[in-house]
Amino acid sequence: MRRAGRQNTVMRPARYTFFPREHGAVAMLLTPFVAAAVLARTLRWQEAAAVLAIVAAFAMKDPLVVLARQRRVWKQPHPETPAAVRWAAAEAVVIAVCGLALGVTGPWIAYAVLFGGAAAFAALAVWVNVRNRQRAALFQVASALALTSTSLTAALAATRTIPLWCWRLWLLLAVQAAAGIFTVHARLEARIAGGAERVDKTASRRPALAFGVLLGLSGVTAVAAGNYWIGGALLFTAVAYAVDLRQQLHPKSLRTPLTTVGIRTLSFSLIYAAMVVVGLW
Repeated sequence: MRRAGRQNTVMRPARYTFFPREHGAVAMLLTPFVAAAVLARTLRWQEAAAVLAIVAAFAMKDPLVVLARQRRVWKQPHPETPAAVRWAAAEAVVIAVCGLALGVTGPWIAYAVLFGGAAAFAALAVWVNVRNRQRAALFQVASALALTSTSLTAALAATRTIPLWCWRLWLLLAVQAAAGIFTVHARLEARIAGGAERVDKTASRRPALAFGVLLGLSGVTAVAAGNYWIGGALLFTAVAYAVDLRQQLHPKSLRTPLTTVGIRTLSFSLIYAAMVVVGLW
C-alpha cells in the first residue's frame, strides 16, 4: 500500500485586470465614433489610430483610480496596485504612439485640443471616483459631452477637419446620452428607494425629465423645419425615456433585471444614432 504523500498547496497570487466594465459607457464612447466615420464617407488609417487612442484613454481610468486611492485614501499597500501600474503604463504607451502618429499627420493643433480635453476629463473622472461623487448631475452631463466627443476625433481623423455636420452630430448624441444616463440612474435610485412616493423624489429623476422635455421640444422643432429623420429620432427617444420614467413608479417594473434594462437602453441609443446619421447624410 502506497503511503499518501503530503501535498503542499501553493496559493497563486490573484490576477487583477482592468478591462472596462461599464458596457453602457463603452457603447456611448464608440457609437458616436462609428456614426461620424460613416458620415465622413472616407476611410483612412488615422481612424484606426484614433479609435485605439480613445479606447486606451477610456480604459486607463480604472487603474488610475486605483493609483489615486492608493496615494490619497488607502493607508496600506493594496495587492491590485502593481497591476494598475502595469496597465496604466501600457495604455499610456498606446496613447503616446497613436497620438504621435496623429499629430505628425496633422492637424496637430486640433488633435492637441481634443487630447487635452480628454486628459482634463480623465483627471476629473479620477477625482470624482476617488471621492465617490459619480452621481453628481454636473459630472453626468460632462460625461455625456466627453464620451460623445469621440465623434469629433473620428471626423478629424477621416477628413483632417471637423465639419459643421459633426458639431450637430455631437450635440444630438450628447443630449440623448445625458437623457439616457439620468433615466438609468433614476431607475437604479428608484430600486433602492422603493415606494412610489419616494421614487418620485430621487435625485436623477428631475434631470431625466428635463432632458426628456428637451428632446421632445427639439424633435418638434426639427419636424417643423422639415428634417423628419432627426425630428423622429428625437421624438422616439423622448417617448421611450418618458415611458421608462413612468414605469419606474411601479414596483413590478423595478424588478426588471438590469441586464434587460441595459440591452433595452442600448437598443434605443443605436436606433437613435442610426436615425440621426440618416438625417445628417
